[in-house]
Amino acid sequence: MTERAVVFDIGGVLEITPPLGTTARWEAEFGLRPGEMVERAADIWADGAVGAITLDEVHRRLGERLNADDARVAAFLDDVWTEYLGTPNTELIEYFRALRARCRTGIVSNSFVGAREREQERYGFADLTDVLVYSHEVGLSKPDPRIYLLACARLEVPPERTLFLDDVPAAVDGARAVGMRGVRYETNAQAVAEIEAWLKTT
Repeated sequence: MTERAVVFDIGGVLEITPPLGTTARWEAEFGLRPGEMVERAADIWADGAVGAITLDEVHRRLGERLNADDARVAAFLDDVWTEYLGTPNTELIEYFRALRARCRTGIVSNSFVGAREREQERYGFADLTDVLVYSHEVGLSKPDPRIYLLACARLEVPPERTLFLDDVPAAVDGARAVGMRGVRYETNAQAVAEIEAWLKTT
């Protein structure tokens, strides 16, 4: 029988990432109107998500767009990373760790340059799983079908024998579009129950 695989998202699944109001707080700090941060930095965030720029370039371009010195940009980015990294969903992380003894496991994350190093230091995700696919490293973001197929290729498991868990409906739909079993994360109990039911039938 062909191997099976279970693939998790990070933010909102393995990490608990409630909004902390970082953008609104810093818009006030920089003297911007509500929504102006997004307008000024949208392309920077988009480029960082697919690895089109380095962290140094992110820092420099934000300084230019926000008319801010290095220290203020660094403080802003520290707050952005605090919100990005959230806190550990310890119960689900431990469940995911244990799954590795039963099937192949992977992570597919829409990320940002610098995420691997920060998440590895805090959570050790690379040590939990067989395959770790970050959008900023592969130049593809969910729900692009290619990022799911890349994960399956690295796992050496076909999409139809792979379950994908994410809290974002569009990302789940993208997984389903390539033939994966897509599950939307709502709670730990619900996610584990759906994964266990699928494992019993595959």
